[in-house]
Amino acid sequence: MPTENNIKIHPLLAPLSFLYGIEVRLCNQLFDWKILPSESYPVPIISIGNLAVGGTGKTPHTEYIIRLLKSKYKVAVLSRGYKRKTSGFILADKRSTSLDIGDEPYQMKRKFPDILVAVDADRRQGISKLLALPEGQRPEIILLDDAFQHRYVTPSLSIVLTDYHRLFYNDKLLPVGQLREPICGIRRSDMVIVTKCEEDMKPIEYRIIEENMKLLAHQSIHFTHIAYGEIEPVFASKAKPLSRNNIQKEDDLLALSGITSPNGFIKEARKLSNKVVPLTFPDHHAFNKSDIRRIKNIFDNMASSGKRILTTEKDASRLFDNPHIPEEWKMCMYYLPITIEFCLDKNFDDEICKHVIAFNKDKFLR
Repeated sequence: MPTENNIKIHPLLAPLSFLYGIEVRLCNQLFDWKILPSESYPVPIISIGNLAVGGTGKTPHTEYIIRLLKSKYKVAVLSRGYKRKTSGFILADKRSTSLDIGDEPYQMKRKFPDILVAVDADRRQGISKLLALPEGQRPEIILLDDAFQHRYVTPSLSIVLTDYHRLFYNDKLLPVGQLREPICGIRRSDMVIVTKCEEDMKPIEYRIIEENMKLLAHQSIHFTHIAYGEIEPVFASKAKPLSRNNIQKEDDLLALSGITSPNGFIKEARKLSNKVVPLTFPDHHAFNKSDIRRIKNIFDNMASSGKRILTTEKDASRLFDNPHIPEEWKMCMYYLPITIEFCLDKNFDDEICKHVIAFNKDKFLR
């Protein structure tokens, strides 16, 4: 079982958790009774969400589905655009920045410029605006980022992610734990993906997790782990290409991150160098002048001639258009891209593709 458990329980906050639970259960019940409306749509709506707050790996899993579908369908991603400096509906274009649409949508738009990426806190409004686009631009599939609790939309397929080190059935409701809603909410999902698994997991570990989840017959479970790609420059026009083999074990690396769970990134950085200095910030952190001065003080004190700043892919999307980055850093700032790989099976791809085909067939019959 997990060698590292990142769930922190705060039992003294139990009264607040009890009141929060009453509110969440009542809201969900109103949707179940159809007192509150939930809207369906004429295209497949695939929701990628979770029960807990914090990073479970929604962005790399969304990108996996984009890669799977984009060659056959017109794909759109709709996100709320967390911590963006704008409001309302925005359809990303080549001029969009992370401040306009949020760091994760910006990352996806940079990686997949041919897909539609939109942000709107009101998911129903966002879907309606995407479906109102001219016929040649209108999406055939919409991926909803972090929308499991947004019940005003009825997804055609609902995927819930849970971190291997923070399995939802070991967690508690906010603020005692990190769950946004009670564990029973998992029943609304069609698929559960256990993310950030260890690569050396034993078969019995998979079985124990599956048994503990007590999923319904129609729900499938999958397991993934993070795979780190080749090093990429944050500023491609300024920095020289860099491979893992070019980094010496005695080179100084400042491992800079502003993500929920930086341990995996730091562990990967330490595979590259024996002289790694981790510097962590909160998730979605917007680096300001004071932060840059703090980073500069640490970086300037590094002695090796091959010193570099290494950051995460999500942080790179915020640093790329940060006006406070010193010009000299642009030649030595790199990031580690990540993808996800499925453990044990490849049935996930088939399930996604079959769902889209079946949805379109049912729509045609209707």
